[in-house]
Amino acid sequence: MQIWITILVTFFAGMGAGLGTGFAGMSAAAVISPMLITFLGMDPYMAVGIALSSDVLASAVSAYTYHKNGNLDVKNGLIMMGSVLAFTVVGSYVASLVPSATMGNFSVFMTFLLGIKFIVRPVMTTKESMQSVSAKKRVVQSLVCGMLIGFICGFIGAGGGMMMLLILTTVLGYELKTAVGTSVFIMAFTALTGAVSHFAIGGTPDWLVWTLCVIFTLVWARIAAVFANMAQPKTLNRATGIVLVVLGAVIMGVGILK
Repeated sequence: MQIWITILVTFFAGMGAGLGTGFAGMSAAAVISPMLITFLGMDPYMAVGIALSSDVLASAVSAYTYHKNGNLDVKNGLIMMGSVLAFTVVGSYVASLVPSATMGNFSVFMTFLLGIKFIVRPVMTTKESMQSVSAKKRVVQSLVCGMLIGFICGFIGAGGGMMMLLILTTVLGYELKTAVGTSVFIMAFTALTGAVSHFAIGGTPDWLVWTLCVIFTLVWARIAAVFANMAQPKTLNRATGIVLVVLGAVIMGVGILK
């Protein structure tokens, strides 16, 4: 009986995480961790480690799909990734100096609000208007925004994917598909760093749960990324919005169950 509960929980956790990653560049940790902690009674640190490692392949396969369809800004993505990684460390250090407050709920609430934004006010930027920004300005923007995202992620310990999507679409004026493609590209590397450090500190995970989470997240992320790249901008905005609203509501619900 226990094995069926494990399969069921990891399937739905992987499905939610994969859809969130493939459609919106959302971190799998936001979905998988609370479900493993609530329904399988897993240690929170280990649950985050499993969620981050599920994120690595799911983000990588999504990034490959977006890149194949010409929806990935590699150059500026690498610049942003460098500043995100550096300032995550700074944010973590500052967080250790101030009184601890759980702000993980902040990223879940932000997911929900961002979903509503995509439904009500879709991102209709075109590739052409994106390319009208000078290369030098784009580099500076990527660097500064990466610092901001990294610091916030390190400080509150969550919200990287959503923060990136919000900043790429609103501040940097990216077209939605390119924003998601660039976001998952960066996340594949940040999640790998996080997963390795979690397992180095916390020890080996429950291999069955780990394997199931990685496979289910990977499959659903691939399905979502293929659909997202074929969809019209308006349809994609709606689909992304619905996925984020539903996931935000479900995670908040799971939080209440805890």
